[in-house]
Amino acid sequence: MKRIKNISILFTTLLFVSVAFLNCEEVLEPDDRSGFTGVAVFNNIELADLVVASAYNSTGSWGLTRRRFWPRYVNLEQISFEARFNFRNLDRFRIKAGWNSNNVGDFFGTWRDYFAYVRDIGGFLSQIDDSSVMQSNPEEAAILKGEMQFLMGNTYFQLINYFGGVPILDEPIAFLEGDFVRSRDSYEDCVDFIVANLDAAIAALPEARPNEEFGRATKLSAMAAKSRVLLYAASRLHDPSTTPSGPLYDYTKGTKWQDAADAAKDLIDAVNARDLTPVSTAKDYQDLFLTESNPDILFARAFGNVLYDNSALAATLPNQALGPKGDEGWGLSTPTHNFVQLFNMADGTTTSEAGTSYDPSVPNDNRELRYYADILYNGAPFRGRNIEYFKSTIDGDSGNNGLDTDDTSKPGNFRHFSKTAYNIRKFQDESVGVADISPDRPFIIYRLAEIYLNYAEAMYHVGDEVEARTFLNKVSTRAMQPEITKSGAELLEAIKRERRIELCFERHNFFDERRWMNEAHLGGYDEKGLQWTKQVDGSLTFEIVDADPNNPTRPFFERHYYLPIPQAEIDRVGVDVFDQNFGY
Repeated sequence: MKRIKNISILFTTLLFVSVAFLNCEEVLEPDDRSGFTGVAVFNNIELADLVVASAYNSTGSWGLTRRRFWPRYVNLEQISFEARFNFRNLDRFRIKAGWNSNNVGDFFGTWRDYFAYVRDIGGFLSQIDDSSVMQSNPEEAAILKGEMQFLMGNTYFQLINYFGGVPILDEPIAFLEGDFVRSRDSYEDCVDFIVANLDAAIAALPEARPNEEFGRATKLSAMAAKSRVLLYAASRLHDPSTTPSGPLYDYTKGTKWQDAADAAKDLIDAVNARDLTPVSTAKDYQDLFLTESNPDILFARAFGNVLYDNSALAATLPNQALGPKGDEGWGLSTPTHNFVQLFNMADGTTTSEAGTSYDPSVPNDNRELRYYADILYNGAPFRGRNIEYFKSTIDGDSGNNGLDTDDTSKPGNFRHFSKTAYNIRKFQDESVGVADISPDRPFIIYRLAEIYLNYAEAMYHVGDEVEARTFLNKVSTRAMQPEITKSGAELLEAIKRERRIELCFERHNFFDERRWMNEAHLGGYDEKGLQWTKQVDGSLTFEIVDADPNNPTRPFFERHYYLPIPQAEIDRVGVDVFDQNFGY
């Protein structure tokens, strides 16, 4: 089987247009549904492999979607507690304006795109067992089937995270007919369907892959997905006592936390509960995200040295999309001061607790290792210079304005200066130019640190705080933090903080804060940043300011736990078939 390196695909009502791979020469030409699911594909193991490889597009990439312009460059971090969309303070995802059934901003097409993948994956699964390739190449075909079961589970997981219960398409006719009219299944039934697919994938997939197959699912990939699925299902958002409630949202199993713990523990046992890859410096930690050889990766998308995320646009990769303005970066998602303050001090104290070592006059001093690996701040050494967010107190004194400000005399587009005085350093490969491709940087979707944190959270709820602390500390102490000894509610908060920091900017926080129903991080707060000033004597001062003075508040909407079902879909199938989501 081939390594998945370059998959470029465009869907037009469930039709494949093109799929390109490592050598960019093999192409699956446009075909109708009968051709895609028919004799040609299922008589040829290489064509079947191409179909499976193309379905990996369903798992995600650096950009949230290619359907619209800005989401090609940013992901969920800028609508999470972590960051904000920086360019012109645009509210592209309507996180401030609010969602309605006709307008979810740049989430447009989410329902359609995921169900397009469901139909394509399901079409394959409905026919592979009786195909010629299963008879002629049974071992390879069985692995391809396992990959598709992994992808089916993963795709449905994304659907229920965004929408709650959705229609389960599990019959062959549902994948082959042009349209389907199905009512929404319960959230719990969807979880069961997802877990069944992942269990089948666990049984079918190899435990490991050779290096040339990096980017393809393994047994551990499917186990990691199952761990996340069951952790989310067990969370407060899906408790029948919370709002929204009802079959579309609730998970009622009395063993839910034990099930989540068991799923994580199965993977932990498979890796012998080994320690995470050790680091001793911020650079060591940063490098973990720049190489496919990171042994903690459980599943990731491969990019390599020839692939941009979208066409040939360097700005779709993190170096330019997230980099600071002074290096010709676009700085599209900028961390807020609200979030940055969650990073601990090097001694393990928080920035706000009594007795903290935090000195608010020098906010960047003595912070934890991950702060320096993940965040660009004023004065941070970066690409052979120091980051400069400061401006002179003297009007017209552009010579004393920093490179990373909105000074039009400085390099870069002034519209891309960070309005919070922070940029994202995580994923930045400083060994190559801003517009160059990182030769070995993967897009990580599942990794071992998450599984340890999944297990810690589940074990806390099961009631085993000793085990919860053990695996929490496997993550925290790897980052050179002192051992955590907290118990009770303080231990749970420590687990949550560790997830926020360890997994930051990796598409977790958007869902974590929702499943925890942490209203304080979902809205009702002002997005803050720093404003640095260079005084006449050359000293630097700062003040905490609104990132967008004209619209500072990120409001809280109770309905924003889920996206609405698109109104066009409800109109198509009828209000008697589809219930709209709570609050819409």
